[in-house]
Amino acid sequence: MDKKTVRDIDVSGKRVLVRVDFNVPLREGVVTDDSRIRAALPTIEYLVERGAKVILMSHLGRPKGVDDALRLDAVAQELADMLDKQVEKADTTVGDDVVEAIDRLGPGGILLLENLRFNEGEKKNDPEFASRLGQLADVYVNDAFGASHRAHASIVGLSKHMPAVAGLLLEKEIDTLTAILKDPDRPLIAILGGSKVSDKIGVIEKFLDIVNALVIGGGMCFTFLKAKGYDIGNSLLEEDKLDFCRRIIERAAQKDIPIYLPSDVVIAKEISPDAEARIAHVDAIPDGWMGLDIGPDSIAAYRGVIGKSRTLFWNGPMGVFEIEQFSRGTEEIASAIANSVATSIIGGGDSIAALKKFHLENKVTFVSTGGGASLELLEGKVLPGYEALMDK
Repeated sequence: MDKKTVRDIDVSGKRVLVRVDFNVPLREGVVTDDSRIRAALPTIEYLVERGAKVILMSHLGRPKGVDDALRLDAVAQELADMLDKQVEKADTTVGDDVVEAIDRLGPGGILLLENLRFNEGEKKNDPEFASRLGQLADVYVNDAFGASHRAHASIVGLSKHMPAVAGLLLEKEIDTLTAILKDPDRPLIAILGGSKVSDKIGVIEKFLDIVNALVIGGGMCFTFLKAKGYDIGNSLLEEDKLDFCRRIIERAAQKDIPIYLPSDVVIAKEISPDAEARIAHVDAIPDGWMGLDIGPDSIAAYRGVIGKSRTLFWNGPMGVFEIEQFSRGTEEIASAIANSVATSIIGGGDSIAALKKFHLENKVTFVSTGGGASLELLEGKVLPGYEALMDK
């Protein structure tokens, strides 16, 4: 970290506006995954213990204007239960009622503002909206790593109105992820899955400069297989990324970096729990069939690579893990990572969802709260939310 953190300033008795990432899943008004709320607790507790007035703000979902289904009341209650402490909830984000609610807070009190994205100025990084937020506090703390690749008012604009520092979660995310780039224990293995090559172009290119091997699964593997000349049936294909995949394969060979692709896959004619599933070698995928998971030989090969690694980065499932008969590849790879002696860093919502599904989330070294932000950081991009903070 070359930016100041909440530890570097005096917060005692101050009004501290904290950008958190409480963009959590809700079902019938109940939080179904509290991991992002839990990740913010160290910063919140740090401020409470020092007698700050803690004013929290977050987005939730993608509302177009005010949407009662995306209010943060359930989040406030979840946080209160975690802290065993009252959490006040404002019905708006800015305005006189919010100012009055902050004035009523005692030292160590907590107020959660309403969904930032109910305000049109948030995503536009509108200076007027940022100014109105800035009038609420004395200090700004960014602890929303998962949103720090967005140049929004609550992420970037606020830094122009008050001292701006990193929270403890943001600090941990930056330090953990940049360690992969600077001085990882080797072998360093990157495991990439998910549906699209296009989502990971930058990080694939960057990884070829730092990894010892690249393991590829998920829907994106079929564009690589097609680039190598295989017939892939109806499997997912990004036609416009074939040349990119060919360049990556060639460049990896020149650098003597192995790229592991599946040798066999689980195929079906449709993505359905009731579909007939078969195992096929990658050179024998019939017309009309599509690959939906990696096969047993590929699982064995990938587990072998994982077992020899000292640092692992995983982003993206190996198949359609939400459906039982296409979930084995993701489960086996997640299990291999969880049981590895390597430092294991997980980024991306689907990878985290897989860990939770298979009850492995507590068996890895670090789970990043930001999929998109983690990939951009690893690509070498500067995150706008990080850049806006005060230098040490």
